[in-house]
Amino acid sequence: MSTPYPFTALVGQDDLRLALLLNAVSPAVGGVLVRGEKGTAKSTAVRALSALLPEVDVVPGCRFSCAPGAPDPSCPDGPHEAGGGVARAARMVELPVGASEDRLVGALDIERALAEGVKAFEPGLLADAHRGILYVDEVNLLHDHLVDLLLDAAAMGASYVEREGVSVRHAARFLLVGTMNPEEGELRPQLLDRFGLTVEVSASREPDQRVEVVRRRLAYDDDPDGFAARWGDEEGAVRGRIVAARALLPRVRLGDGALRQIAATCAAFEVDGMRADIVMARTATALAAWAGREDVLAEDVRQAALLALPHRRRRNPFDAPGLDEDKLDETLEEFGENDGDDEPDPDGGGPDGGGGQPPQDSGPEQSGDGAAATPEAADDGQPGAGGAGEQQAVRAGEPFRTKVLSVPGLGEGAAGRRSRARTEHGRTTGARRPRGALTKLHLAATVQAAAPHQRARGRSGRGLVVRRDDLRQATREGREGNLVLFVVDASGSMAARQRMSAVKGAVLSLLLDAYQRRDKVGLVTFRGTGADVALPPTSSVDAAAARLESLPTGGRTPLAAGLLRAHEVLRVERLRDPARRPLVIVVTDGRATGGVEPVAQAGRAARLLAAEGQASVVVDCESGPVRLGLAGQLAGELGGTAVTLDELRADSIAGLVKDVQGSYGSARRVA
Repeated sequence: MSTPYPFTALVGQDDLRLALLLNAVSPAVGGVLVRGEKGTAKSTAVRALSALLPEVDVVPGCRFSCAPGAPDPSCPDGPHEAGGGVARAARMVELPVGASEDRLVGALDIERALAEGVKAFEPGLLADAHRGILYVDEVNLLHDHLVDLLLDAAAMGASYVEREGVSVRHAARFLLVGTMNPEEGELRPQLLDRFGLTVEVSASREPDQRVEVVRRRLAYDDDPDGFAARWGDEEGAVRGRIVAARALLPRVRLGDGALRQIAATCAAFEVDGMRADIVMARTATALAAWAGREDVLAEDVRQAALLALPHRRRRNPFDAPGLDEDKLDETLEEFGENDGDDEPDPDGGGPDGGGGQPPQDSGPEQSGDGAAATPEAADDGQPGAGGAGEQQAVRAGEPFRTKVLSVPGLGEGAAGRRSRARTEHGRTTGARRPRGALTKLHLAATVQAAAPHQRARGRSGRGLVVRRDDLRQATREGREGNLVLFVVDASGSMAARQRMSAVKGAVLSLLLDAYQRRDKVGLVTFRGTGADVALPPTSSVDAAAARLESLPTGGRTPLAAGLLRAHEVLRVERLRDPARRPLVIVVTDGRATGGVEPVAQAGRAARLLAAEGQASVVVDCESGPVRLGLAGQLAGELGGTAVTLDELRADSIAGLVKDVQGSYGSARRVA
């Protein structure tokens, strides 16, 4: 086993180190989510923490780490007699993003369970992580079915494995630590809320600090054992401080004044539910214990808010994380301790800013109003980007709930919530022979396969004689996530009559829908003389929203160039992820100008996409009393469907669901 990088040798990252140490002092805080760009020591810090955790006493031979003083009565290796145990180091278990369900929760031998009535259970990662750390790198890329299992275990402190009525339960209480790069997509709100604390990390821009990071890393790589030995005293001191803080924690007093500040802060920032209040209370208590105090002070409440609230105040993935620290200070001052008086002390009572707690960077705030909407746009005859016809970016209109746009047919892509697909979870539609390990038993089909062979197998008792070849895997139908590629017209014709604000609002609404349905998204824009890939396909819809917000308009309408660029993006993406089916959403009024025969060129480009079976929808942005119907004609060339901006709303009278018509789904339709 390689020597981990010493925790105390980390340079900077004060908030990250503090959040991890607070969870080491009080695991009830609920774990840490570490958000930041790549190469910022996120994983290094988490792995280094495990070496500082105190040892745990376990029942000898128990695979589920039962405590000898209070063994789990439902332990599959039990029952255990209460008594002495053996000490071992606390474990840090890593959950790979591509892990299977059986690897996470454990595997039950269905064949022995049916034939012999024996619960032969192989523990999974949740059992290994009990009373330790469960670490998920790139947690935002974790498949939905694994997220569901994590949520259940985190909520109940136990893991349940069930296969056709045969169930196993074991304790699973662990410190959940996740790291993620926000550029690759956001977390589901349910899982995000399960993390007690969150920190934003970034690389230092201070040259001296960067030099020290490189110097220490090179020294560690040259001699890991020697480097760790040089930091042994510091590691020992922090380990001792954790033990002392744990011993002090039960004696820390959380007074009514501090509780009032916590409640007022959560109310002021409009966080959902009561979990934030509880996490803040536990964090403030842990901060006091870490500082060696028996009373929670206002500075502890302030630091707890900076760690526990930023990820809970986001209403959608486009909101910037962080807190308004001025508002936080005002709230703490207003509801500070006042010796039991109902009226706040006008002379103070807020945090003193001391205590040695490192302040948290509040992160970028929402960009605000953006550029003002411009008056009447230049006509299409103006030059392209950078020319006289270019208009400043306008702010997107208010987003709304959109209709469901889905790809027809039955896919086999990544789990999601948009189009029909064969998945591991969902309603049972049939049975087949298992390919590899059996995960979902189809009991009726298994019995039907085994029944004709009972006499030949010498069945004499009541039990059914089952062989491996009899087992049948249930086939299920659920939903998949798609690649939603937006092709947005940013020409001068779209800026006319100030339509671009409404258009951006519609695209923003579709992006929010894509986030909720676990899609990948891409953004192609066209104006002037060509088309650009504003955002290559990614899981980060907030990155797409940021590009959309700053998108300027103006110039001619090179519709053909936009469609051809979309064709190229889809060709490359098909090689990278062939199972993920695309959905092309063209946002335009259908006009095509510039070049030789622009309308004919656009028609040929549209037919090229249609020939390859790309499912598509055209969002018709044409307005005014006279409509040319060009967007509808484009939809016909694409083999897709046209929908107006008004019809895109889920509450419009045109219907609740709009299936995209296209040959792509029918070409891949599976009986």
